[in-house]
Amino acid sequence: MGDGTKQAGVTILAISGSLRKASVNTAVLRAAANLAPSDVHISLFQDLAGIPAFDPDLDIDGSAPAAVAAFREAVDRADGILIASPEYAHGVSGVLKNALDWLVSCTLAFYGKPVALLNTSPRTSIAYDSLKETIRTMAGAIVEEASKLIPLPNMTTTYDQILRHPLLSERIRACTLALRESILALRPRMGQAVEPPSRP
Repeated sequence: MGDGTKQAGVTILAISGSLRKASVNTAVLRAAANLAPSDVHISLFQDLAGIPAFDPDLDIDGSAPAAVAAFREAVDRADGILIASPEYAHGVSGVLKNALDWLVSCTLAFYGKPVALLNTSPRTSIAYDSLKETIRTMAGAIVEEASKLIPLPNMTTTYDQILRHPLLSERIRACTLALRESILALRPRMGQAVEPPSRP
């Protein structure tokens, strides 16, 4: 389940670009947490709205606002990132772009990190493509096999409906599996037994 009970070796931070309570993007990410393999823990970042407007003057000598520091820490702790965002006026949602802007000055938290993007709207891909370009510019590693269109029937599709829909649930699960494999590929020794040091 995606309620925090999974404590496996792969941790993924899910970020929804929508603040709406009934957001389909958030619903898809919640479904991804539920459908993920048992060794994957997906947590949804909950405070995108609390991140202030990007202002480099607020980020001097490691004194970033608390919400920004919390976001950076969550990104840094995660093995991978899973993002689903709506498109507004042919652009990435303002709250998501704002949050990503705060990561630019601390690229070590994001550099080379596997990132998967889910597009929930079959009618448009402008923001999706723009988001890909932003992530690449920030040196994130887009996992193409995990970045897919999730063809929701409509923009009122609920979390429960997604879980009950065979095609949607299978595609979302496939994305989480692909992101997991990309993360594990960066850990060549994962799963190998480590011999304890011998005592003299």
